[in-house]
Formats: sequence, structure tokens, C-alpha cells
Amino acid sequence: MNHDTSRTIVLIHGLWLTPRSWENWVAHYSAYGYNVIAPGYPGFEVEVEALRADPSPIAKLSIDEVADHYEEIVKRLDRPPIIMAHSFGGTVTQLLLDRGLGAAAVVVDSAIVRGIRRVPISQIRSLFPALDNPSHRHEAVGFTAEQFHYAFTNCMSKEESQKIYDRYHIPAPGRIIWDGALANFQPHSEAKVDFKNPTRAPLLFIAGSEDHVNPASVNKANYKLQSKSPSVTDYTEFAGRCHYTCGQEGWQALADYAISWANLNAKN
Repeated sequence: MNHDTSRTIVLIHGLWLTPRSWENWVAHYSAYGYNVIAPGYPGFEVEVEALRADPSPIAKLSIDEVADHYEEIVKRLDRPPIIMAHSFGGTVTQLLLDRGLGAAAVVVDSAIVRGIRRVPISQIRSLFPALDNPSHRHEAVGFTAEQFHYAFTNCMSKEESQKIYDRYHIPAPGRIIWDGALANFQPHSEAKVDFKNPTRAPLLFIAGSEDHVNPASVNKANYKLQSKSPSVTDYTEFAGRCHYTCGQEGWQALADYAISWANLNAKN
């Protein structure tokens, strides 16, 4: 495997999680010699337990606020980084690339941007705890352990899922979930990108065949729209993997595939 360890790897987590969800990937890439950073969203500088106890930093966070936060982080680096992201982090990453940031990006089980019209039943069911009441738009919305098992860890036993839930789960910003769901009905959506952007960095979509939150068909639809750009755009689907694919057994192979692709295709 060819490693250009002069590049920083920036890891962007998804909703219902914190940077703690990347702890194994940070150690894995650090062992190869990379400088790896996994910043949290604005206000997520505390641990999981603190955010559960006081979710007020989560409640009204917006897509723009998260994207602007990561833009500042990326711009402070000496060299354009490799950006890797999971779930809503994939939406943020597409926004960052559209702003001209990054040398290459890999998005795993990416959430949508404006223009994706594929809405599978499993996605509706997964997000329903946040979308069942408009008042949730102004709240931090968590999953029960059972809801988390369906949405994130459906390929695992309930016992395994409970351990993951206990270590990683936090509430998610209702505003971001609602704005993502309504993106196609908002002309000035914060989740809008230029799919024909000729200067964006290379982008790889990785999807899991068993993902309930952002199913493979959603990622494939996103990939097809991003392929309108002349920049490198690829899609890979991993069989038997759920939304918690970055922590599911066998995650090392996925992590190695992602960094190999990024090194091969990185620009600048």
C-alpha cells in the first residue's frame, strides 16, 4: 500500500455520534504514520456523556454552521488534506469539496445533498423518530436502543448493538435532519452543491448493502449526480455492511481501501 503520510487525514463524524466513533480509525491511520484529526461539530468539544447530560449545544445546530466550522479547520492546515466522512459527515464533505477544499475525499454511507430524490422505506423508518413531529426541528433528538439497532446496527445482535449504543450514541440536531429531508423543497437549501463543479477534489462514495439510514441506492443516486463533474468520482458497495460500517467487524479492510483510493487519486 502506498502511503503519502505528509497529508493530514480529517475525519468527520455523522449524526447521533461524536468524534469518539472514529477512535479505531484514528489509531489505525496513525500507526501508518499519518497525522489524523477528528474534530467534532461546534459545541461537541466535550465527551459523549456530557452531551447526553446536556444536549443544548446540539439542539439548534445548522448545516451551514457545521460546514463553516470544518472549513475553518481545513484552511488552517499546511496542505490540502484527505477528508473522510460518515453519514451526515458525507453531506458536509460534499459542501467542503464544492468550496474548493481538500485533496481527495471518501464519504461512507453519505447523507444526501439537494437533488437526491431517492427515499427508501428503511430511510424513512430510520429517521422517523426525528421527523414524526415538527417540534423536533428545534430539539436534540435521540434514538432509543431499539431504534438505534434498526437504524445503525441491524447486522449485529441486540447485545452488540447495546454496547455500541452505550458508548457512542448522543442526540442529533433536529434542524439538520429536517433541513436535509426538505432540501429538495428549499431553493436556498444549505445542503446544495454544484454537481458540475469542474475543480472539486476527487470523491469516492462507499455504501453498505444493508444500510438502513442511507441505503446503497441513495449513495448511488448521489454518485450519479456528482459524476456530472469532470473530476474523478467513484462508487464502491460493500456487501453485508450496515450504517455502523466504520465500526462493524472488518472495518480495517474498508479503512485500507479508503486510504489507498485517496492516495491514488489525491490532487495538489
